[in-house]
Amino acid sequence: MYKVIATQISDSINIDSFQAAYTAELIYANYYQLYYEVGSEQYISVLKYGVVCFLNLDDSHINEFTEIVSQHCKYFYDSELNKEYYIEPNATETKFGFNKADLTYCDIESMRLIMLNIAQSVALDYYFQKARILLEETNKHTQVLETLGKLAISDNKLKKFIGKTLNLKNQILENLHIFDTVPEVWQSEYLIKIDIELKAALYMERRSNNIHEDLKIIREHLELFSDIMHHGASMKLEVVVVVLVLIEVFDLIIKGYILKK
Repeated sequence: MYKVIATQISDSINIDSFQAAYTAELIYANYYQLYYEVGSEQYISVLKYGVVCFLNLDDSHINEFTEIVSQHCKYFYDSELNKEYYIEPNATETKFGFNKADLTYCDIESMRLIMLNIAQSVALDYYFQKARILLEETNKHTQVLETLGKLAISDNKLKKFIGKTLNLKNQILENLHIFDTVPEVWQSEYLIKIDIELKAALYMERRSNNIHEDLKIIREHLELFSDIMHHGASMKLEVVVVVLVLIEVFDLIIKGYILKK
């Protein structure tokens, strides 16, 4: 029985700098993934979107490697967001569950594919949490708007909030796009079967759709906030123009009055 452990350790990992620094045997690499063989039937996958995935490594080796890769992370943190998955490599039939896969045949490519999917599953949990936090924050402002009829936040703070929210939203969308457009050409029907059935067992499509729905609601809220902010700025400008016109009118009246005298 093989054990896979995937953990979200940061927002992103600089895989270019890590690849240059790490000397284990690199089996596969592309723009978002590094896949290493570190021992007999022991593998490590490093993903651009902040996840590391281990196959058949004990806790001490996992901690040691995490310390190494942390030097190449953006906002490294000790995360409890992880997933354990088990692989039975000599099963009588191939089938997949949420926590275990039975394989009739298991090679380095099938293990890499499974590790990739488990890593993406952990990342989906991470992005779902991020999206929910953003949604809760935007809901707070809409509730204030409903109660008071206005946003109880300064224009400057609102701009910062919108900017932060957009940055996080774009980060999530960028990495979800990687999941949807992974340039993999699996070399056999068996690998294609693993990919399709494992994604179904992990509810990947449904979970991704839930994140997209949250982001859609967040986008609608941000558009509303932007409209209110721009309307408020426009109203202020109109008031300034009216005041200037009144000042000019009063000035003309006063000058005309003085001239008559």
